[in-house]
Amino acid sequence: MKIGLLGCGVIGYGVYDIINNGDFAFCKDLEVVKALVKTPEEITMDFMTNDVDSIIANDEIDTVVEVMGGIHPAYEFITTAMKNGKNVVTANKAVVAAHYEEFVTLAAEHGVSFKYEASVGGGIPWIKALRQAMRIDQITSIGGIMNGTTNYILSTMEAEHIDFDVCLHDAQQKGYAEANPSADIDGIDVRNKLLISSSLAYSTYVPFENIPTMGIRSITLDDLDYFASIGKSIRLYADSLRSGNKYACRIEPTLFDKNTAQAATLSNFNIFSLNGATIGELKFIGQGAGRYPTANAIVQDIIDILTDDRSMLSESFTSELTYDEELLVGSYYVRAPKGAEQSVLSALESFSPEAIEGASGAFTVKEVATARLHSALKDISGVFFARI
Repeated sequence: MKIGLLGCGVIGYGVYDIINNGDFAFCKDLEVVKALVKTPEEITMDFMTNDVDSIIANDEIDTVVEVMGGIHPAYEFITTAMKNGKNVVTANKAVVAAHYEEFVTLAAEHGVSFKYEASVGGGIPWIKALRQAMRIDQITSIGGIMNGTTNYILSTMEAEHIDFDVCLHDAQQKGYAEANPSADIDGIDVRNKLLISSSLAYSTYVPFENIPTMGIRSITLDDLDYFASIGKSIRLYADSLRSGNKYACRIEPTLFDKNTAQAATLSNFNIFSLNGATIGELKFIGQGAGRYPTANAIVQDIIDILTDDRSMLSESFTSELTYDEELLVGSYYVRAPKGAEQSVLSALESFSPEAIEGASGAFTVKEVATARLHSALKDISGVFFARI
């Protein structure tokens, strides 16, 4: 199989390295013939190019691997490649989430494969696990710690009692967080992953607006001290639920007992879980990013295309499910930023908030629909809340 890489940075070069230097039978049937780089100065090997058409319009190339990141021009390159009869493999969760249904439809129309295992969970075989479970089971819920950056920050804050800003800077220095960390700390990256996972698992396209999302930007050590006092650890957690012909999703800081798998998931590790009607609960733990874990997932997708693996169900968005914000409920810890205590109290009035003794500006609310709480607090800058 002849392969063209759209991007030859951290992940792209990892794919090239595994294929070119891997001593495995399948790798001998793969060849990277072209790799797109941004500037002429980056062309350091014969197979590198600045001309995207030499990849997406090249009749010699069977499969295009997109590892550029971002939505544009990745979207245009992916769609053009498919229209030109090329399989596409991508690790780009942002473009998959934004155009998931369109990509699946376009691939079917042109008789090509569209694979995206590495876009959710890096090297964790999460998408394959969902597809395998769906062959004989209905997925009733999914969940997980789906972002290594936020998990590194939260678990480090807990272990070393270090402020958020210090931990964020440390994560950036280690390469876990970007210079602009918003996609991670505001939950955008997790929202993309939950959209893809839930849409696949429930066979219905889940739009962004149906995923209430709260990040960790406003967390303080005072919050962590309170959580420690009640024997809890905090993680940024994503989950969704299907019940009959209804579904709901959410992403928010969530408290876990110290003896749970979620609390024991530390540093930049991820944990994913699914529940099926007959299989029960399955958990998958590993590194959700990084050069070789992600590149490994990409090469596995390429090998599936090479071997014409049709053992897994293809995507279908034909289930007529209705979004129901009342499906997911919880009790919450809510802490107002200084000077906004009255605004927070007013927003929580219909939820009967109770002040937490010894925790300034902090309240609890019990058994409220998650989406309603998110909506009530979304316009108050600096507020922090976590599901208890």
